[in-house]
Amino acid sequence: MLKIRFLSWTIAGAIAFTCCAVLPVKAQLPSIQDLNLQTPNLLNQDQNNQVVPGCIRLDGRCLFEIASPKSDLNSRIEDIDQRLSDISSTYFKNDSAQLEVRQETEGQIPDIYVSVGDRQVRLMSVTDQDANLKGVDIDTRAEELVQELEEGLRRAKQERQSEFLSRQAGVAAGTGVAMVVAILAISYWERRSKRSKDQLAHAESSPTQPISTQLTQQQQWNVKEVQHRFFQLAQAVILAGGTLFILGLFPYTRMIQILIITGLRFPLRIGIVGLATYMVTRLSYALIDRFSSVLASNYLLTPESNRRVQLRVSTVSGVAKSIVTVTWIAVGTLVALSVIGVNIGPLLAGAGLIGVAVSLASQSLIKDAINGFFIILEDQYAVGDVINVANVGGLVENMNLRITQLRDAEGRLITIPNSEIKIIANLSSNWSRADLNIPVAYHTDVDKALALINNVAQEMTRDEHWREQILDKPEVLGVDDFGSRGVTIRVWIKTQPLKQWEVAREFRRRLKGALDEAGISIPLPQQEVWFNNTLPLQSSRDGRGVHSQK
Repeated sequence: MLKIRFLSWTIAGAIAFTCCAVLPVKAQLPSIQDLNLQTPNLLNQDQNNQVVPGCIRLDGRCLFEIASPKSDLNSRIEDIDQRLSDISSTYFKNDSAQLEVRQETEGQIPDIYVSVGDRQVRLMSVTDQDANLKGVDIDTRAEELVQELEEGLRRAKQERQSEFLSRQAGVAAGTGVAMVVAILAISYWERRSKRSKDQLAHAESSPTQPISTQLTQQQQWNVKEVQHRFFQLAQAVILAGGTLFILGLFPYTRMIQILIITGLRFPLRIGIVGLATYMVTRLSYALIDRFSSVLASNYLLTPESNRRVQLRVSTVSGVAKSIVTVTWIAVGTLVALSVIGVNIGPLLAGAGLIGVAVSLASQSLIKDAINGFFIILEDQYAVGDVINVANVGGLVENMNLRITQLRDAEGRLITIPNSEIKIIANLSSNWSRADLNIPVAYHTDVDKALALINNVAQEMTRDEHWREQILDKPEVLGVDDFGSRGVTIRVWIKTQPLKQWEVAREFRRRLKGALDEAGISIPLPQQEVWFNNTLPLQSSRDGRGVHSQK
């Protein structure tokens, strides 16, 4: 909990610091309206006759907006830019030249003229579409354009003065120093976060360690991962924002700022969405680990339940993380498509139809998911159990809502669809049992053999090493069968899950030595053949002769 609070305060402080650092940058960066970057609708393109806005720029700054049909907009902007570039270069080079911007009306269409000294240029004509863009009449729009154009040209010339450039150079130097200091400070915390994350990643977890402790370690690692990525994001934001701010300080580099923003707007949006999706996914992992840890700590009552809950919680946690990952990736994909201008409404409708078609064509997948859900809900088995399904069996290495993967004794990985699992034999649920059939010769004193076997079993339970693995007093059931090898004595030993084979091997080793000392042999398979010497004389009427046996 302290880690989460620390992360929350760290993130809040980083956000506050970033905001303080970005506010001056935001004042210098062009606004969305200044950029006038129209986000294309990839599924619903504008028609050629649709009126769209455009921006006339000087030194990368939007002087004023115009409107025109989409098919004519680019040519009109290029024409006005060319005339504006010619007249502005003359105005900037001549310090004593007087600037005059006026409108003249010929017919019903006002024209904008720009005069610099003895040179006069007709810049553009004001159309009804330009006026409708601002919601005013055409004469009012013409007056606004005159004022905007004159203010923009005078400001652009002022920005080229040596005093202004010197002042902006000082601001750029101060911004660069602040960027370096901020990046170094965040880099220090980022390295500390990375070291903590690496220590948690290399921390060894013991199989006997409580599941709550393991989940807490995973939760801390996920929190540190989010913190580490957040510090990296803060460094990138400060570096990119400061660089764009410095480029926007000077009229000669401001166009580079616009080109960077324009060229990277789609990759930047997609990158931000991808990073946000990753961080949200990791935070979801941390919440799942936290919830699973609390759930596990409420059920750790006995060693048997400890292991059972550990297997079940780890399985549920893994499946929940898989579901969360798929969900957030799907949401992130839709958000990414939305921010780059794709209309996701038709996509969602089409996805719904595709989902219906896929569900009809993939009924086995739905059966797998439903059966897998009930397997996890009812705790039929979990990752780490040894099970038998039909004619195959092995250790459950991986399971999700669709499949279960087993590793058999020969090391083969067996994948079983969950819908094919009907009857399950779980060999390690809560406890296991070593079932031993011990043959002794028919001539052996059975009572003596039973007493010997019982003594060996009791001595084994008193052994400190095997005491923890044997859960209950061994049961010598008695004579179970008369077989080809002799009398079969059956023994049951209740053990910890998955320890029945290890206990059985050790019991057989000890019993073999005890039987040898007591002179009781473990017989080989036997068979008796009886010969009858009193067969009657046989005669054959078919001419084969008479045979006799004495």
